[in-house]
Amino acid sequence: MKHFFQYVCLVILGLLLSGCGYNEIQSLDEQVKAAWSQTLNQYERRADLVPKLVNSVDAYMSHEKQVLTQVTEARAQVGQIKISAQDLDNPALMQRFAEAQNQLGSALARLLAVAENYPQLKSDGLFRDLLTQLEGTENRIATERQRYVQAIRDYNVFIRQFPNLITAKVLGYSTLDNYGMDRASELMRDPEVRFSQ
Repeated sequence: MKHFFQYVCLVILGLLLSGCGYNEIQSLDEQVKAAWSQTLNQYERRADLVPKLVNSVDAYMSHEKQVLTQVTEARAQVGQIKISAQDLDNPALMQRFAEAQNQLGSALARLLAVAENYPQLKSDGLFRDLLTQLEGTENRIATERQRYVQAIRDYNVFIRQFPNLITAKVLGYSTLDNYGMDRASELMRDPEVRFSQ
């Protein structure tokens, strides 16, 4: 009878543990890391394209060195910040990474605006190809960030549900901040529009 009782307890315990969500938490955690890794892949692709873009523009814009310098410096800052999926729980590093990416994006926007003033540059095939690649990269980054946001949402929803939240707390899992939430007010500000006269 004692062995029967132990067997029943083990079966009940096994059933309870199979419904605790541990395996699903692991799966969702890995999805978040994979989504972030793919986002980093696209950021790296952009960073690799920038020197090629700058070199192609440099020949045409010798007197626009300040813009080229800003792009080059922003690209260097992006390259100095090494981040991986394991760094998702380091808010300071994630903040520095986001700031560096924003600076590079702003510098690229200024470079492209200045490049509009050079018709011979706009007609150059290499420059057009690089712009197409850069535009495609920016779209890929946006897509991967959206997938990352979705992966975090799925993860956060799952570990906040009962009984999964008990397993998550016992194992030290907590919700993750969504991309950009720490800069929400900055991202929602109205853009400044100036028309040249």
